[in-house]
Amino acid sequence: MSKYNFRLRTLLRLREIQRDEKRNRLAEAYQAESILSDQQQEVLDELHQLQKLQRDSMGQPQTDVNQLIEVGRYQLTLWTQQTTMVKQAEILSAEVAKRREALVESDRQVRVLEKFQQRQQQQHQKQQERKEAKVYDEIGQHSHHSLSCHTHQSGDRSGP
Repeated sequence: MSKYNFRLRTLLRLREIQRDEKRNRLAEAYQAESILSDQQQEVLDELHQLQKLQRDSMGQPQTDVNQLIEVGRYQLTLWTQQTTMVKQAEILSAEVAKRREALVESDRQVRVLEKFQQRQQQQHQKQQERKEAKVYDEIGQHSHHSLSCHTHQSGDRSGP
């Protein structure tokens, strides 16, 4: 039985490599989303601490106006950072969706080639089985013919 050789093996391997690269790129985008989310949470936590500090400062008899101004400026800086990060998160979310879509398409292409390979391999196996059956049939016919000829010749010798 001859060994099956998939003619598109190189193309399949190339598509698998492309799919793996797209999977890695998607993982990188997810990691960037996670990092950005953590940074946003840190900024929000800091904003909450500053608001608490401002409330606590207002209740004291001796309020340091300069400190409140500095806190206000820092709070404004944090709000600006938070706004920028929200915009970055939107852009990153769109990029994740784009990369996810590319991965799905790449994975589909790999599956199509794998199914094609599987069908061709099954056809090859059936063809090989038919060839083997034909060979066995020929062997069987040949041995039956030899046996009947041998028996017929033996029967002629025992004649008159």
